[in-house]
Amino acid sequence: MKKAKIPMRKCIATQTLVPKKELVRIVRTPEGDIFIDDTGKKSGRGAYLKLDEEAILKAKKKHMLSNHLKADVPDSIYDALLERVRL
Repeated sequence: MKKAKIPMRKCIATQTLVPKKELVRIVRTPEGDIFIDDTGKKSGRGAYLKLDEEAILKAKKKHMLSNHLKADVPDSIYDALLERVRL
């Protein structure tokens, strides 16, 4: 019997391939809204980040989400991600 294929995605901060379930997806909708996509299936341009404090702070410092999503990402998104890590 075949093993189930595990979907892999690249973290924009660490540039490492990680199983999709270990990452969080941030999405920019066609309307321009930016939010954290918990389902990983919302339509729009997405970027994946590791749920790691160092990765999130690096992405914030270098404006990586803004560059990947081609839109200004509010600090509240980074704050929400950091909250998830600290729980």
